Amino acid sequence: MHDHAPRMMPLRLALPLATGIALAASLPAFAEDWPAPIQTLEQQGLTIHGEFDAPGGLKGYAASVRGQSVAAYLTPDGEHAVVGTLIDAQGRDVSAEPLERLVDGPRNAELWQAMADHHWVRDGDADASRVVYTFSDPNCPYCRKFWQDAQPWVESGDLQIRHLMVGVLKADSPEKAAAILAADDPSAAIAEHYRTGTMPDSEGTDQSEQWVSDNTQLMRDAQLYATPVTFYRNDNGAVHKVMGAPSPDKLRAIMGSDAP
Repeated sequence: MHDHAPRMMPLRLALPLATGIALAASLPAFAEDWPAPIQTLEQQGLTIHGEFDAPGGLKGYAASVRGQSVAAYLTPDGEHAVVGTLIDAQGRDVSAEPLERLVDGPRNAELWQAMADHHWVRDGDADASRVVYTFSDPNCPYCRKFWQDAQPWVESGDLQIRHLMVGVLKADSPEKAAAILAADDPSAAIAEHYRTGTMPDSEGTDQSEQWVSDNTQLMRDAQLYATPVTFYRNDNGAVHKVMGAPSPDKLRAIMGSDAP
């Protein structure tokens, strides 16, 4: 563990709500267990993580594409698959829980362990019981907003935010991120930067530049393409992800409570 330590909505497939895309089973059967239309989806770029029960005689499949989770449904005849959002009479997405259980949850938990082993800047008390990780770019206005919004919890002593500094938005982002990591007091440096826009006097070092590169590569490997991306644990220990500057409801979820 290392205590150095444009807003984008999650990408979704642009498919009609009700109809999706019907795909004929045009490929021969493979040795895998998935039905032919689901194998066709794999050939088209989806990764299938597991199956789940769905209403109306459909069979659900939890999948991901370009880092985002998506549901596929096999028709009762086993000859076609539909990709998209299936809702019930109350307007609820029936795939939400299966996608969290089969795709997002395991992937987020694995990333949580990887983030702990990278270099990050701590904002808050080192003994704070609640830990949050976020990918931060020094040029990101939404990262600054998240920092500002989180201060009541940080100042209460109950929360520490671990900023993984990355360089993704502008040409000088890696340089600025490396300078913050190389500062005598990185925690004070990031606070001053997000408070006033001021950068530390020190410049980045070869080591801090490598740390920024490692953090940026971790973000890209996780197929995350915008900042901030914030990760937190809920009361059950499950790891969740929030893209962009959190809404008030999402902020309370991240912090685990209302503002102190």
